[in-house]
Amino acid sequence: MTAKTISLLSKYGVTEQKKSELDRLLIETLDAQSEVEQLQAIVTALSEKSSKFTAFLNTADSNRTQALSNQNLLDDVLQNALDLLNNSEVALEEAGLAEVGVKQVAVEIKDVMDKLIYSAEVINRLGILVVRKKAVNPLISDELVSMITKAGTDANNAVALTLVALKSTFASQASGGEAEAAVTLEYTQAKALFFTISGQSEIDGPKVNTNANIEDMLENAYNISKTNYLLAQEANNDASSQLKNATAKLKKAQIKLKSLQSGYAAATAAALAS
Repeated sequence: MTAKTISLLSKYGVTEQKKSELDRLLIETLDAQSEVEQLQAIVTALSEKSSKFTAFLNTADSNRTQALSNQNLLDDVLQNALDLLNNSEVALEEAGLAEVGVKQVAVEIKDVMDKLIYSAEVINRLGILVVRKKAVNPLISDELVSMITKAGTDANNAVALTLVALKSTFASQASGGEAEAAVTLEYTQAKALFFTISGQSEIDGPKVNTNANIEDMLENAYNISKTNYLLAQEANNDASSQLKNATAKLKKAQIKLKSLQSGYAAATAAALAS
């Protein structure tokens, strides 16, 4: 009760009973005012706390989404690595078959060339023999001499062409060897890449050294991000619930204070008017 109010009550001769009732109402009003102030401070603190936990939840959700995106991206990378490994393996097999084929062709061409050289030598000797016989015996047909000479020339040309073919075969064999070496290197690197990502020692095999492969590390990162999100969500829900309850109490206390203030004002006016 203020000094001014007390003075007015004394002036108008308000009874002790009415003064006692007004004192009680004033005390209740002051207590209600104190409760409102305390609850307001609690609501303000909980509002700040809820805002922080909401920010934590948003960050955790963003981290979880990014971790899932990284894991999905790794799945694509792993499939690409597997495709590269399979394609490299097929290319390596094809290169090996091609190398065997080229070697076989080289052997066959060499065999043909040996036979052609032998045939050319026989034909050339026959030609020399026919020419000598022609010199002794003019009755030997010029056409026969011409045919033998041409056959010798053709045989020599065939040997030359076969030699060119054999040289090309050797060149192809050298190029094939280089290609096979390149494909072998590609296959080795593709295999190493796949095993580094997957942690497997063979395709469709069990994982080894699971702590050292990228796939498990990203999976662990995603699991951790999910756990952090759930914890942040739980904390945020708890903070929101606390804020909601405190706000409800504050509103109830404000209503009570307003009612007490109105009651005290009415009682004071009534006391002064009597």
